[in-house]
Amino acid sequence: MIGLIDCNNFYVSCERVFNPRLDGRPVGVMSNNDGCVIARSNEIKPLVKMGAPAFQLQQLVRSGQIHLVSSNYELYGDMSRRVQSVLEEYTPEVEPYSIDEMFAHFHGFTPAALLEHARELHHKVRQYTGIPVCVGVAPTRTLAKLANRAAKKIDGYGGVCVLNAGSAELKGILQRTPLDDIWGVGGRLRERLAVMGLRTAWDLAQQDHKAIKRKFSTTLERTVIELQGKPAIDMNDPSEGRQRIMTSRSFGRLTESKAEIHEAIRQHGQRSAEKLRSQDSLARAVMVFLKTNRHRPDLPQYSPSIVVELAHPTDDSREILHAASHALEEIYRPHYRFMKAGVMLLDLIDANRQQLSLLDTPQSGAERERSHKLMATLDELNKKMGRGTVKLGTPSPGAAWHLRCAHRTPRWTTRWEEIPKIS
Repeated sequence: MIGLIDCNNFYVSCERVFNPRLDGRPVGVMSNNDGCVIARSNEIKPLVKMGAPAFQLQQLVRSGQIHLVSSNYELYGDMSRRVQSVLEEYTPEVEPYSIDEMFAHFHGFTPAALLEHARELHHKVRQYTGIPVCVGVAPTRTLAKLANRAAKKIDGYGGVCVLNAGSAELKGILQRTPLDDIWGVGGRLRERLAVMGLRTAWDLAQQDHKAIKRKFSTTLERTVIELQGKPAIDMNDPSEGRQRIMTSRSFGRLTESKAEIHEAIRQHGQRSAEKLRSQDSLARAVMVFLKTNRHRPDLPQYSPSIVVELAHPTDDSREILHAASHALEEIYRPHYRFMKAGVMLLDLIDANRQQLSLLDTPQSGAERERSHKLMATLDELNKKMGRGTVKLGTPSPGAAWHLRCAHRTPRWTTRWEEIPKIS
């Protein structure tokens, strides 16, 4: 069985952990350089649309109707790591899907024991981190997504939903789930399926997956197989969507060499940036993680991760590698033998719909254009001559990492000088 653990209103929840006065208040989190609203509490949703420019909301802020804070990716990344560490107490197989969602594998449980296990996990994450979560468990990732949605939307589940293969409960949820609520099924695909008389997840699950592949794609075929209760989607499947892009690989041998690990991070960062550009997306943040071998209890264990905020949404390999290098400097510790490293690009947005900053100048616009041309040339050369023909070395030091974050809360968990003080 596979579980999906989704942190509720994650960015806002992180802020509320250290500022309980925000509980119950309409709270929004702003994007890089305080440009627009990128995360909302339930209370602010009737008042503020996603992506609303922050400058248009100042009257609501001054009147006390809403509360806006600057994005604090260092805090969010650390809180995500803490949530993951709690999950790893309940299962050794945890797969981050995004900064606020993680898949977990559960083996050897009876249905009753698994439900109790999931409820205990749900409680402990909130108790140990302060972050509220919903837990959905099912035989496949696609069904786990639906179970998580049910746990979140249906009060009777209390935040935890376990769907067993072939159960009447699973059938009922599939029959009540419209096609566009299925993971990976978008509006255009829904319209084409509607022409065939398919309206719900149950309708799609009854189809022959080979026929679906012939009419549509391998991606939709996998969705059908997953709806039928058989795993078909891998964690690193390129068709997973645009929430995040991850590139990682186990080393050929254990290493504690910082130079070797840095080289791996550079390779993964460049590959992630290529994937980002290929799907016309931009990233707002970069996560870097390292892993030691948990199957070697004779060796010291250390599996850190960190999120670094980018100065602005970007697909430029140079900026992504600079952030990844900065992240490695923060988390690397000597005397640990690492077996794996990875780079994850987070908070992706459509490159064709990005919101420009009010601080943009002709110079910054020209720089974006130069960046676009450079990356396009790099991709074209690698396409013609073979991947990796043109590579970037170690980014030059000295770039400005301090952003305009006029309303950023303290980085409570990662900075000694910002640790909470009790008087």
